[in-house]
Amino acid sequence: MSLIPATILTGFLGSGKTTLLKRVLEEAHGQKIAVIENEFGEENIDSDILVSDTQEQIIQMSNGCICCTIREDLRATLRDLAEKKRKGELNFDRVVIETTGLADPGPVAQTFFMDDEIAESYLLDSILTLVDAKHAQTQLDERQEARRQIGFADQIFISKTDLVSGDEVTALMHRLTHMNPRAPQKAVHFGEVALSQVFDLRGFNLNAKLDIDPDFLKEEAHAHGHHDHAPGEHCDHPSHQHGAGHHRAQEDDVKSFVFKSDRAFDPAKLEDFLGAIVNIYGPRMLRYKGVLSMKGTERKVIFQGVHQLMGSDLGPMWADGEPRSSKMVFIGIDLPKDIFLQGLTQSLV
Repeated sequence: MSLIPATILTGFLGSGKTTLLKRVLEEAHGQKIAVIENEFGEENIDSDILVSDTQEQIIQMSNGCICCTIREDLRATLRDLAEKKRKGELNFDRVVIETTGLADPGPVAQTFFMDDEIAESYLLDSILTLVDAKHAQTQLDERQEARRQIGFADQIFISKTDLVSGDEVTALMHRLTHMNPRAPQKAVHFGEVALSQVFDLRGFNLNAKLDIDPDFLKEEAHAHGHHDHAPGEHCDHPSHQHGAGHHRAQEDDVKSFVFKSDRAFDPAKLEDFLGAIVNIYGPRMLRYKGVLSMKGTERKVIFQGVHQLMGSDLGPMWADGEPRSSKMVFIGIDLPKDIFLQGLTQSLV
């Protein structure tokens, strides 16, 4: 049986997750979708909306947030679904997990890699994060869960842009780019999103053979059509000038930084260094990813991780005349950039 694609749908309370999900379920795409809902408090009207309008199998999980405590339930639910599919008792093509608005997507994502049975049944396709344009700046200022959700995103959908000015949308997008330069952003209205932007994004690959995203870490990733500066550097772009209470991209604890080098890595040194930093900073390392030039191989090495889980794979051959260089991006909470860059530099040949 081929792997079942899974999508994690996250976003702060009121960002429009259910609206998007409802739209996806109602669209005539011919796919059968199993929805795993994480019930929390008064949000359980979602299931009534979904159940009454569709024929999908909905798995209710009503004992709180998706985090470590519920992870066993999620595993059991995923195993159960896969087994029923194998036996022909349930017919579905993919799974969507809608998390509560207060959830950290990290443990949900880790479930797909820490459990062999689930890893052999499912392919985690991507983490989609919805952001409410009207309330996002305040939520990002005040709630770490909202910042973590941005850090984990493979694709960001911004809802309610009609309720704010164009300048406010631009400022928000600029801030989100600071926090996670690798996630494309798209404004959406009432969940109207093409399915091609929701499914089969292949945004999330850990220990998977994958082609390298040609746009990975392009310089313009931070430029956004306005200007260019490294994440974390001082910037006087107008989007940072809304006063202390409103937009504080420089103070967001979720930040990204990039490491680049034209020298190859020494595999043993790099493994030692990465092992050490993951041991110390793993819980604060949300997502990290790289295309590496490694001594002793003629192929690119693809490297990715989530929290303490890390994996690498051989990618395609370096092309004739292609400059062999390494690029890595780290997205995390208050990570000591200097220590990372120094350690990576010392791991080069």
